[in-house]
Amino acid sequence: MIQKDKKHAVIEEFKTHEKDTGSPEVQVAILTERIRELTEHLKVHQKDFHSRRGLLKMVGSRRRLLRYLMNKDFNRYKTLIEKLGLRH
Repeated sequence: MIQKDKKHAVIEEFKTHEKDTGSPEVQVAILTERIRELTEHLKVHQKDFHSRRGLLKMVGSRRRLLRYLMNKDFNRYKTLIEKLGLRH
């Protein structure tokens, strides 16, 4: 679970306007942070299959959001993946 202050910092960094909390950039950034935390958890607890399933669902959700953003505005997509350090 991502901490409230950490989530707020991610939203502040990736928001596109003043009250933005639901743009694809913000959603992908939050999912990426949750995926990174869950990956670290699974390195310690290899047999936690319920969390692994949640991780796979989050990765799929992030992939769909990135595909949507790539089709809608490729420049926004490109800057987002560079900022987050994701592969293209």
